[in-house]
Amino acid sequence: MRAIWVGLAGFFGAVFRYWIDGWVSRVTGGGFPWGTFVVNMTGCFLIGFATTILTERLRVHPIVRTAVTIGFIGAYTTFSTFAYESLRQLQDGAFGIALVNVAASVVGGIVAAWAGVVVGRAV
Repeated sequence: MRAIWVGLAGFFGAVFRYWIDGWVSRVTGGGFPWGTFVVNMTGCFLIGFATTILTERLRVHPIVRTAVTIGFIGAYTTFSTFAYESLRQLQDGAFGIALVNVAASVVGGIVAAWAGVVVGRAV
């Protein structure tokens, strides 16, 4: 049953990622992969926030927590796309963009996850 909930939540996470990535990419144009970056940062925030709320505030059933964190947020985040886009930037000789993308995503992701925990505890 847990796998079904993860799959169902993952469907919605993947669709949400598709919408957010597409919207941000259209708004910002080409060059830097802003759509993937925004999805990764908001996903890092969401994992910190959701895990904190679901374990420290609400103490929901483990299946709900698994569906939200592994299903929805796992399908929403785009680390594999981030890695592939960074590789393509390196292969295309865009070393500066690749470096900024990797550094900003890693540092920003850690900061966003921390912010999610802080906001989750403050709610």
